[in-house]
Amino acid sequence: MAIEFRLPELGENIEAGDLLKVLVSVGDTIRQDQPVLELETDKATVEVPSAVEGRVKAIHVKAGEKVKVGQLILTVEEDGTEGKAAAQRPSPAVAAQPAVAAQVVEPVPPPATPREGHVLERPAEAPTMPREAPSAPASSEPARPLVPASPGIRRLARELGVDIAEVTGSGPSGRITERDVKEHVRRVLSGGPGVALRTAVALPDFSKWGAIERQPMNSIRRKTAEHLSQAWSSVPQVTQFDKADVTTLEELRSRYAKRVEEAGGKLTVTAIALKVVSSALRVFPQFAASVDAARGEIIYKKYCHIGVAVDTDRGLLVPVIRDVDRKNILELAVELASVAKKAREHKLTLAEMEGGVFTITNLGGIGGTYFSPIVNAPEVAILGLSRSRTEPVYVNGSLQPRLMLPLSLSYDHRLIDGADAARFLRWIAEALEQPFLLPLQG
Repeated sequence: MAIEFRLPELGENIEAGDLLKVLVSVGDTIRQDQPVLELETDKATVEVPSAVEGRVKAIHVKAGEKVKVGQLILTVEEDGTEGKAAAQRPSPAVAAQPAVAAQVVEPVPPPATPREGHVLERPAEAPTMPREAPSAPASSEPARPLVPASPGIRRLARELGVDIAEVTGSGPSGRITERDVKEHVRRVLSGGPGVALRTAVALPDFSKWGAIERQPMNSIRRKTAEHLSQAWSSVPQVTQFDKADVTTLEELRSRYAKRVEEAGGKLTVTAIALKVVSSALRVFPQFAASVDAARGEIIYKKYCHIGVAVDTDRGLLVPVIRDVDRKNILELAVELASVAKKAREHKLTLAEMEGGVFTITNLGGIGGTYFSPIVNAPEVAILGLSRSRTEPVYVNGSLQPRLMLPLSLSYDHRLIDGADAARFLRWIAEALEQPFLLPLQG
């Protein structure tokens, strides 16, 4: 008896992912909970476990494809009533999300061919398949939407930065008109229901001037671009700059670095900054809040989970350190080293990148002086650290060489005023300048 295994839910707001590797072959015998796919989502690389067991009869996807929640992945041959029971058990959730149940089905017919004259809009990003298999025979690939719009309307949508698939048509049979596109733009700009406009512009034909090469964005890079574009367009951001004299801090860091390494961590400025920021958030709770514009409310969070930006070969990832205010610097250094390693090895789970109230990003290992980090919405602030440099500073009326750390604080001006940002950043600078007080701060 044939059993279908479809892609289960991958996490909140995640509908698809890029298939990196199929971990089984036709003829293999698989067991329930055995990893069968390696999938890269917008947030992380995950292994997808099977919800069924038996012999693999057919594989309906291949590496390099984009697969969607609910899409048919495997057909497995199973005998006996136990196979039916196993098929009805849900797959363990990826990132603690409920899975799609497998269903016993008959062999499926070949996929239907799209009708001539219609255009498949955004074939790589078709909408999520139903979470339960349809009663009608399923094709080997998910159905893709036919968006009824003329070439002129599609061109207008591209020029305005609108995804044509997100526009509701009012013409005959749901056909999209010029008025529908413009109404969609007005709704978005007025803050009404709809999706944010993409920053799409018409590009010239670069090949006219020389050789070019096109490469698709990976899922993480694409999600980063979408998220930061939305944050930049929806959050009025300002960046405040300051410097901290970390001469004494560096002496202490060098003295205790070996002890932290023996514990499995690395005593970096970022690890120390985590502790400083957690203390600052108690004094300035609005920096750990979020703005609910729809309700006209401010959401103050009573927990202290802080994200740390990590540079990886697939793009920027932000693992979140939990309960920073309850941990000492040694514990934070060890945990930070662990999650950074997992990020670079593509082993972070989705849950490990959610729930942050504030973000820290450190470019000091690369260089530079100041920069303007983009707020990681719905957070309202992000702290940037640059490379510290020895500079001449007046101390008690004389010039002395001091190690100065550049600080950059970007914040959501809807909630945080410039004076508050200056006080917050100065508080952090003074805490870094007086490291002997760090144990007293939490």
